[in-house]
Amino acid sequence: MKRIAMSLGLLLTLAACTSAGGSPGASGAGSGASATPIIVEGVSTPQSIKDKGKLTCGVKFDVVGFGFRNPTNNEVEGFDADLCREIAKELGVEAELIEAVSANRIPFINERRVDLVISTFTINDDRKTQIDFSRRYYVAGQSILAKKSNTAISGVDDLNGKKVCSAEGSTSEKNVRAKAPQAELVLFKTYTEAGQALNDGRCDAVSTDDVILFGLISAYPDTELKGEPFTTEDYGIGMKKGSTELKPLVDDLLAKMDADGRFKMLWEKNIGKYTTKEPKLPPES
Repeated sequence: MKRIAMSLGLLLTLAACTSAGGSPGASGAGSGASATPIIVEGVSTPQSIKDKGKLTCGVKFDVVGFGFRNPTNNEVEGFDADLCREIAKELGVEAELIEAVSANRIPFINERRVDLVISTFTINDDRKTQIDFSRRYYVAGQSILAKKSNTAISGVDDLNGKKVCSAEGSTSEKNVRAKAPQAELVLFKTYTEAGQALNDGRCDAVSTDDVILFGLISAYPDTELKGEPFTTEDYGIGMKKGSTELKPLVDDLLAKMDADGRFKMLWEKNIGKYTTKEPKLPPES
């Protein structure tokens, strides 16, 4: 009887472990967060995406021009969102967009909650040890946003001793720490929150990529960029390490879109009004 009881206890324990947690996916309406991360081995491939009938992309929901949930129609709009839709179209599947803030982009990839992250995602050496990136598709530069009336800030050195808002887990946070070590960083999950904090006077400036700041200027017209960009940020599409089938498909599609005019069309539709840069795919670095 003792042996039977022990066997039953083991079975109950295994059943409990099996039922714990949930699907690694997430709906397009939410952030995709889960209390218990589920690590799934393997990588997404073109065939696995076709088999499930959808391409799941992590995008920002609060960055005008790149990934923004329009409150009037509840649609996610922007350059990054449209790139996801083009890749899905190439694969013959539907696109599912999940909110990916700066801090959860790499976990979402490595837990396979998403197939791709297209989320104003800067390529850097540290991130390349954790995930794979496509070729770069946009080159941004980190800048500073402050109120027009603030004449004390004209460049990155002036951030020392000031309260500076940015997004936690972003390269922008690291760049401010490196270039203005005496700045007091105030970190938020989203840039919408950072812009609101600047508007409310809870910080002196917001620092992140220039195109993200252009969107905040449209929301807060009494703000402006101060000085010149002080970094170069190459945006890439993130995917799980070892994506030897998916990466060349994405890279080839970006090149094809640049050649046939689709890249320029999406650029002008989404971000042309915010930048004077040439609407062209940057050369491979």
